[in-house]
Amino acid sequence: MADPLILALDQGTTSTRAILFAADGTALAEAGSPLEQHYPQDGWVEHDAEEIYAESVKALRAAVDKAGRSIADVAAIGITNQRETVVVWEKATGKPIHKAIVWQDRRSEPLCARLRNAGREKRVTEITGLLLDPYFSGTKLAWLLDNVAGARKAAEAGELLAGTIDTWVIWKLTGGKVFATDATNASRTLLYDIRARGWSAEMGEMLEVPLGILPDVRDCTGDYGETESSLFGRPIPIRGVAGDQQAALMGQGCIRPGEMKATYGTGCFMLINTGEAAPVSGARLLTTVAAQVEGRTTYALEGAIFIAGAAIQWLGEGLKIPGGPQGAEKLAAEANDELGVVLAPAFTGLGAPWWDANARGAIFGLTRDAGLPEIARAAFDACALQTRDLIEAMRADAPQAFKGEVELRIDGGMSRSAWFSQRLADLTGVGVCRATYQETTALGAALFAGVGAGVYRDVAEAAGARPKTETYQPAMASESRERAYARWLDAVNRVRTN
Repeated sequence: MADPLILALDQGTTSTRAILFAADGTALAEAGSPLEQHYPQDGWVEHDAEEIYAESVKALRAAVDKAGRSIADVAAIGITNQRETVVVWEKATGKPIHKAIVWQDRRSEPLCARLRNAGREKRVTEITGLLLDPYFSGTKLAWLLDNVAGARKAAEAGELLAGTIDTWVIWKLTGGKVFATDATNASRTLLYDIRARGWSAEMGEMLEVPLGILPDVRDCTGDYGETESSLFGRPIPIRGVAGDQQAALMGQGCIRPGEMKATYGTGCFMLINTGEAAPVSGARLLTTVAAQVEGRTTYALEGAIFIAGAAIQWLGEGLKIPGGPQGAEKLAAEANDELGVVLAPAFTGLGAPWWDANARGAIFGLTRDAGLPEIARAAFDACALQTRDLIEAMRADAPQAFKGEVELRIDGGMSRSAWFSQRLADLTGVGVCRATYQETTALGAALFAGVGAGVYRDVAEAAGARPKTETYQPAMASESRERAYARWLDAVNRVRTN
């Protein structure tokens, strides 16, 4: 074999893509296609699992072809996926019994509400590290068993299989030989005991989900079998699996306690590695598995910001600021900081650590001197100030992870802006490292697979292939930073309803 290559499948919410990587982390080729979204009712979101699999195979083939490399050079496949989306299929035929229910779907809210009202959430959090929310897979799975004709009876008879998208794709790629998931995806189901590291009988009973339909849970660098020979001309080992945010944590090289990353898209996902400690959050952050390698589990705290890049999109669509994000940024850079305009972008409520679904957005501090530049600046600042909210919550929940120098590694659309990266450092008071290569999720899956296939000796060596970064240090005076944060907290308190 020539220098070994690693093929990553990144099965996301809106697209299915494959990227071929060299061992040094260089991306050689990429292929993919959009994923059709299905909205059968308000608040319901579905995907076609068969389409996901077909497009996965097509993308994997195309990435190798585009690179002009031989399939013989591919040492392994790594898979990363939209974490909480769930699919159920017939064991005998491989046919899904219903479309996959997507993580965004809210149809299981009545079940979550009943359990919350019965006082069950505290126990759920103790076992799973999660909250009772339709976001997670378990209540979606319960809905499928209760609402698809014959599903519960078939599940109890051992005739059905269920899993997140990684499990479905692995089962299909291996011709039904491997029925497995990794610990990071398992930890997002509401059915996994993150400390005992196994499916929870108590949670299965609470959600009325028979555990026998769930997959084997393996390491992120585990053996997930081989693809069928007919798919790619030879069997390719599948040796790495991780949910998308945990894969991005690996792709950013955050393998030690205290290392953290934030991905800025429509919203923002932020995770901090807490090592082998699985802290219970006082700020209702999620405690989740960061990685499991050679049977050793490391954990992370995770917080979600609902509105990040969406606030910048609103500047163009709602306020008609021309020029897209670049036009909004140019205008924001001209703002007068002394006016103290604050935007609380609670367009769909407030995420962590406030968790107020009924909050709504507002602008504060307007004077005759204020205008569009100040509002644009406030939209960018809101992304940075929400990030500080998460940093402060994580600092309180896991103080041991904040010993020594703190830096935030960032990726996603907004991180492409040097101006925003500096503003983020200024308003959070921590150093910011911006990844020059943005596809850290796919890279993380490739790095896990590289460890599993022996391309790298261990996770530490694999992390050396993380993207180059540009670093931004806080330049704002601490007094100005604290004044800005005080104004932000005041604004948040004014829009909160709880």
